[in-house]
Amino acid sequence: EEDEAALEELLGPSPLAPGPGAQRVAIVHPAVKWGPQKSPLTTAELQIAEATALVDTLQNWTVLDKIIIPTKNPSKKFVFGKGNFQVLTEKIKKLPHVTAVFLNLERISSLTKKELEGAWGVQVFDRYTVVLHIFRCNAQTKEAKLQVALAEIPLLRSNLKNEASQRDQQRGGSRYIMGSGETFLETQHRVLKERELKIRNALEKLRRKRALLRTRRRKCEFPMVSVMGYTNCGKTTLIKALTGEAEIQPRDQLFATLDITAHAGYLPSHMAVIYVDTIGFLTDLPHNLVESFSATLEEVAYSDLIVHVRDITHPETMLQKATVLSVLRNLNLPSHLLDSMIEVHNKVDLIERYKPAEENALAVSALHGHGLEELKQEIEKKILIATGKKILTVNINLEGPQLSWLYKEATVQEVDVMPEDGTARVKVIISSSAFGRYRNLFPNSKIFMS
Repeated sequence: EEDEAALEELLGPSPLAPGPGAQRVAIVHPAVKWGPQKSPLTTAELQIAEATALVDTLQNWTVLDKIIIPTKNPSKKFVFGKGNFQVLTEKIKKLPHVTAVFLNLERISSLTKKELEGAWGVQVFDRYTVVLHIFRCNAQTKEAKLQVALAEIPLLRSNLKNEASQRDQQRGGSRYIMGSGETFLETQHRVLKERELKIRNALEKLRRKRALLRTRRRKCEFPMVSVMGYTNCGKTTLIKALTGEAEIQPRDQLFATLDITAHAGYLPSHMAVIYVDTIGFLTDLPHNLVESFSATLEEVAYSDLIVHVRDITHPETMLQKATVLSVLRNLNLPSHLLDSMIEVHNKVDLIERYKPAEENALAVSALHGHGLEELKQEIEKKILIATGKKILTVNINLEGPQLSWLYKEATVQEVDVMPEDGTARVKVIISSSAFGRYRNLFPNSKIFMS
């Protein structure tokens, strides 16, 4: 009960949440014309389209205007050159009832944020704060909520520095708090550090609990398939199509899935597998945000196979692929997982006569069921290699315990009974460990490898 009370305190209302009211947003995209900060795989128009999709995800948030302004160096204090900044300020001031500006940069410093808010007279958000707010609104479980709270810590720290420097200016230096020997900044830093430690400890408990569940799953020897991809690529729809699970309700929005969810399905040989739905990825997703969700992503390292789903109709599909592969490489996954990964080109029903340019990629329409059988066969082939399971046929005596043993310890595919001599040929999928036990228990059984 004490643990629960402490957890509820950590999951209380966020001091960083923009509030429940409606936001009327101007999206400003700083377009880098040349240099190392310019991405060759995208355009300013596509980047502002993604920023718009992020805002559209939030209830009661409306896009008033989309503005692309060139800049040489988005890292400087006012982001833009003097002339462009003036033009932009005039545009924002003329917008009717604007309440916020979404500056489409990964992260802006608290000093830049303060200066821009002073110049424009409205709240200013960057990608970090917008994505974090989407996460905040979509987090359902305690673990997802804790991970959001952890991702807020760097922002709270940044705000603290700003607040402390303001106090110093107003009061002419730091003041000690009621003779405690601690300045305001030191006290707040200590409180924040304690909060971070509590969140990390709570997440560690949940992680240990999940490791226990994983161990139990391993004992049942269900292979695990992690389904990954850029946000809104159709992962959840694909899992629904592969499992036939009616309760799964895919949503056409960014970051609809924040928690790991597991769903059972069957492959062509009737082998049971667990499909794991994971959080989607995003270009320029701030490092702190990825790090705070590492607890969710660590599940991937324990998979037997990764299925990488791509929305092949998206104009930035190549950039999205590069983003996902970059995040996967940074997770330090075992090399065999990356080498055996299946690439799925989804939404091919929207492209006439689509043929994948990449070798070994499979074209599917999760929505209409096109290509699913080929995908299941490919998953089965890779799973058999990854898990060391074998498909074989054994001759058994129907009067003995072999058949019931096989039903319990392996996946029985076919039973061909020969009534004249009381035997049967049984086709099974069996793990190496179970196969070893079978040979020890029934040394006289005839075995035919498939």
